[in-house]
Amino acid sequence: MCRSIKTLREPFTPQVTDADVEAAALQYVRKISGFRAPAAHNAAAFDAAVAAVAEATRTLLDQLVVRGAGGSGTPDRQAAASH
Repeated sequence: MCRSIKTLREPFTPQVTDADVEAAALQYVRKISGFRAPAAHNAAAFDAAVAAVAEATRTLLDQLVVRGAGGSGTPDRQAAASH
């Protein structure tokens, strides 16, 4: 587990920004790959992995239901899901 990745769900983080998600994804890919910054020949794979992890993170956070949040997540997520 990357100790520098913070919890991005309520109630630990009430407002999750794209920057929070991207930073967590970058830290995860760095940890898994063993590279802080990839060599030029690995940059595309590294960047694609960061984007995929960030998207999976957004999907997870959008679908999580937090107990006590009224059933289907927070009111903001409920409103977004209805559009």
